[in-house]
Amino acid sequence: MRLVKVHSLHIYPVKSLTGIQVSSFEMDDFGPKGDRRWMIVDTDRNFVTQRAIPELAKITTSISDAGVNIHIPGEGDFALKATGEELRVLVWRDWVKAQEGESDASEALSRFCGKDLRFVYMPDSSFRRVDAGRVTEYRRVGFADGFPFLITSLASLKELNGRLEVPVDMRRFRPNIVVEGSAAWQEDRWCELLIGEQRFSIVKPCSRCVLTTVDPDTGVKDPGLQPLRMLSSYRKTVDGVIFGQNAINELPGVIHVGDSITAIETE
Repeated sequence: MRLVKVHSLHIYPVKSLTGIQVSSFEMDDFGPKGDRRWMIVDTDRNFVTQRAIPELAKITTSISDAGVNIHIPGEGDFALKATGEELRVLVWRDWVKAQEGESDASEALSRFCGKDLRFVYMPDSSFRRVDAGRVTEYRRVGFADGFPFLITSLASLKELNGRLEVPVDMRRFRPNIVVEGSAAWQEDRWCELLIGEQRFSIVKPCSRCVLTTVDPDTGVKDPGLQPLRMLSSYRKTVDGVIFGQNAINELPGVIHVGDSITAIETE
């Protein structure tokens, strides 16, 4: 029998900026604590990601006792702090209550990207509901695309890379939880996962987009649109071009790298 366990854990303090690999993370009712509570918006208050500005991949993030810090190439280091000034921002179809970030980091970001942008923060008092068509419970999510957790498999990445001329690493897919020990694409059949003592419901296959074509080191899109083009050739379903599974956690708690995983699968 295969030993299935957590290979790595990742959080993304700012939507579409570089993630942070961690040895464990705490979970609250938003999902991984601190994950995508910050976001970038344009002058229309619409969310901005690497889909439109791939160079965002070069902005790194870190977490200290004081909060979230970023490094913008050519601009320096900034601590992200909310001003308390409220505004409503758009992420996909959801208008969400947010707070504007302090101007120094936003001005540096605007210079780096060559357009007027600003950081915004989702406070605890804001509530953005997880897709009610997939989750009947009244659950919340931060600025993630739609769900609190994205879970991917090392074996599925290896199978995909076996079809590519130039292999890609898992950072292209921006997971929170990477699983090792399962068979390639076994995650397609998962209904629930028990990770350590924490239970997760698998709620939707993750449909992939052009963001997967951005090199996380250079911030440049692959001219051949890989690996998305290859995935499209054999992983296209009614839910889109699939790599990974979206999930919600049942209760607050902590998970760790190395935690064992038990899966309940569809028949």
